[in-house]
Order: sequence, then C-alpha cells, then structure tokens
Amino acid sequence: MKRSGTADLPLHGGRVPQWLATRMTELGTAITEQIVLHYGPSEFLSRLSDPFWFQAFGAVMGMDWHSSGITTSVMGALKRGLNPRLSELGFQICGGRGRHSKRTPDELRDFSARSGLDGNTLARTSRLTARIDNNAIADGFQLYLHTFVIHTSGEWSVIQQGMNDATGLARRYHWHSPAVRDFVHDPHTAILGRPQGEILNLVDSRATSAQQALLTIAGQPVQASIDEARRLVMPRHHDVRAEDVDLKRLGAVLAVAHEQDLRDFASLLLVEGLGPRTLQSLALIAEVVHGAPSRFSDPARFSWAHGGKDGHPFPVPLKTYDESLAVLRRSLDATRLGHTEKSEGFRRLDKLTRAVEQNRDPLADFTAALEHEREISPSLNGRTVFDDRRSARRKPADPQLPLFPAQGFDTT
Repeated sequence: MKRSGTADLPLHGGRVPQWLATRMTELGTAITEQIVLHYGPSEFLSRLSDPFWFQAFGAVMGMDWHSSGITTSVMGALKRGLNPRLSELGFQICGGRGRHSKRTPDELRDFSARSGLDGNTLARTSRLTARIDNNAIADGFQLYLHTFVIHTSGEWSVIQQGMNDATGLARRYHWHSPAVRDFVHDPHTAILGRPQGEILNLVDSRATSAQQALLTIAGQPVQASIDEARRLVMPRHHDVRAEDVDLKRLGAVLAVAHEQDLRDFASLLLVEGLGPRTLQSLALIAEVVHGAPSRFSDPARFSWAHGGKDGHPFPVPLKTYDESLAVLRRSLDATRLGHTEKSEGFRRLDKLTRAVEQNRDPLADFTAALEHEREISPSLNGRTVFDDRRSARRKPADPQLPLFPAQGFDTT
C-alpha cells in the first residue's frame, strides 16, 4: 500500500467555548481573505489539502495543536465565516460532523443552482470520496466528519476524518480536485493517521480481483491508488515540548518581536508602535499566509501565536488575539479601498523573520520562552476552558438550565 501521509491525531472530546469559537471564525476568515488577496482562491484550496499547513492553521487560531478536534473546529469556523460571504469570496463549505455530513449532497446542489455548476456531479464526487475513504480502505477508521469546500470556479477540496475507538486515534483524509485527474489514479493529497499494521486496501492496484468482486456486489467503481506525500506524526502528549518545535524558526519570531531594533522596524511594516506580544502573533500569522510548504514541518510552533484552549503551551491571550484581529481587519479594510501598504506589510514581516532566521542563526530557549508566556498570561487576559468550568461551578445551579450551555461547537 502506498500512503500519501500519516499522522497521529489523538481523539479529544469537549467543546470549543464561545469566546474562542467567535475569534476562530474571525481569524480564519481574515487569513483566508489574505491568502485569496495575494495568491487567489486556488491557492487557498491547495493549502487546505496540505496536512502540515492545515495543522499550523488550526494552531495559530488557538485550537489544541495536535488533537482530533482541530479538524472539526477549523472547518466549523470556516463554514461560519466563509459561507455568508459567498458572493464576495466565492467559497462555500458543505457538510460537517455527524448528521451535517449527510446534508452535503443537498448543500452542493443548492450551491450549484446559484453558481451554474453541475450539482449532481459534485454530489456524486462527495459520496465517492467518502465511500473510498470509509469503505474501500479498511484501516479501522470510520468516517464521522465530511466537509466539501467548493469555489464558484468549480475547484474543490475535501477534508474528512475517521475515528478508531479501540486505539483512541483519528485519521484525516485530504482531497484536492486539481490533483485528481480521475478516481482511478493517485487520488489523495494526504491521509493522516498512526500506522496500525497491515491494512486492507481495496483500492490498491494489486487488488484487481477484490475490486471486481466489490464492483459486482456494490455496482460502484471503486478503483484508485493512494499517492505518496509528506509524513506528519502527531504525538499523544498534550503539552508542547521543545522537540515538537523548530527552535531556530521560533527563535527568529521571538527575536523580531522582542529585540528592540528588530521590533521597531517590524512594527513600522504594519502599525507603528505595536507591542512585542502582538508582533509575535502577527509574525506567525504572516507565515501562515505567505510561508512555503516546507515552513510547516513543525505545526506546534504556531501555537506560540495564541496558545491553546486547554492551556498548552499557554492560555489563549485574549488581549493579544483581539489586537491581532484588529490589525488584520484594518489591513483588509485599507486594501479594499485600494491602499495595499499594510497588506504588503505582512509579506515583508514574513520576509524579515526568515532573514533573521537565516542570517543570525537564532535559537530559542524553549523553557524560558514558555515560562515568560505563562508569567505574562494574566496581564493578557489569558483564558482556558478550565477557567470556564471553575466559574460555572462557583455559580448556583439553575434546575431550569444545563450547567454547561451549548456554546461553541463539539470538537470530538
């Protein structure tokens, strides 16, 4: 069996609280708009199909950097942020988790009625990608999430995820239409999951007899082989450790944000007088927008932008998060009016960070950097889901209401 990529995604339950869900929607939409502005909609769909970039994207948004919930939360945030702006950006995200995935064909037909595309073909494509990953590859993972990202040009990307209750792991599958010439040759962009030993692959080119038997029984053409791609392995430990991060790359970000001369120059690229902590976040956001694929080999590093909802590597700094969003909004608003200086400032900030990395050979002191973030967390309104639970326990329970109201969205 040829794999297109593998990674561990530990299964984590829980919900994304509303205070983070709202911010993830705003930040995810703003980053998408920046990518489309500079590189076009096709590039955004291509990024979604890259497992390393996708993991970094979720981490920079303040979601847990390695768990299965990153898929559900990122796609939920994008669906809420991009679908209302279909006429402007051209994207619609169909499907989702559980029962929402079953609505994908109808949502695609509705989209096609407005865009002039062939809705029945798109619906068949949706069903076929799900059938191949869920039924044709017997790897022990059952799909529970299916999202179809379609642009008015007809280009699409599919992201779906399965779980294996016995191992406590999830596997994510990526598809991208330009990479799929047909469904019988190298269809996948990536498959993520821990190797489970020998896997029965009914779409392997050597399984012709099994394919024919399946075709006879099911009456559907399930023939393909899985492409090779980069390998992403996510650890089970929840905390971020030094070995999870490229310390030279992190060192460059910290140098640009915290060394006086570099900070003064970097702030001038965006908004004069930006504080060091906001610059740190913006430098990592700029890399998500402008970085080459090779830059995302250590997605845990991007959790240094806005922490994580469970406090790893540190609580989500809401003050910094909101300042980062404000800079992004001002940049996009100015660009819509024809003033591109601030939008180009993000590109120049990314170049500055890479130049520091190459010319100064910085190396972050991981322990000191982590201690600093946790020390300043209270001053930045650092928050985690555990704070919400402690607050809820201090309040008297109302028998008319659930103790934990249905806010945010399920991340399982």
